[in-house]
Amino acid sequence: MILPCFDPATWGPSLDAAVHALSRGEVVVLPTDTVYGVGCDAFQPEAVARVLAAKGRDRQMPPPVLIPSAQTVDGLARDVPAPARALMEALWPGPLTVIVSAQPSLAWDLGETRGTVALRVPDHAAALALLARTGPLAVTSANRTGNSAATTADDAERQLGDAVSVYLDGGDSPLGVASTIVDATGPALRIVREGGVSGDRLVEIVGAQAFGEGMVPK
Repeated sequence: MILPCFDPATWGPSLDAAVHALSRGEVVVLPTDTVYGVGCDAFQPEAVARVLAAKGRDRQMPPPVLIPSAQTVDGLARDVPAPARALMEALWPGPLTVIVSAQPSLAWDLGETRGTVALRVPDHAAALALLARTGPLAVTSANRTGNSAATTADDAERQLGDAVSVYLDGGDSPLGVASTIVDATGPALRIVREGGVSGDRLVEIVGAQAFGEGMVPK
């Protein structure tokens, strides 16, 4: 079911359908600033398993978690280093995912995370409106593993089909490229993937000294 999600004045029924599906442990597709995401309630392990199955992934590749604001971080993460916080403050909402140490008391199962969680605040009005109602969502790019990430709801539906209950159609993805991923769980920051934010921009914010030797982008 593809539902329109273009205009805040009219997207209420579409968001209602997505919220209800998520509460039932079902899987939804949502627009973000980078590419379309496929996700579920982060605190329903069976739903997370459905997301991984829809993509054709196993538990060795746990999904990131989208959150409505940086204020949510401390409820989900611990020991967040100052450079990572500086990146969050400068670049959220936006195309930056930060891997941090997860709070050990959290009642969730995202897969083989080794005690970490990858967090992002998307810069997309519809996604933020949904997150404001649902709280943290386990969301990964809306595509079958090995295929290109979907940048339209129709493309996502072609790839994921009936594995998804609700597709929110927000039009073409603004960026069309995945987020940059920074690992902040070690003694220094490490760029895992360069995407929507350049390495030069990261260095501009926190300085080259925040990155480990050999980890500073050229």
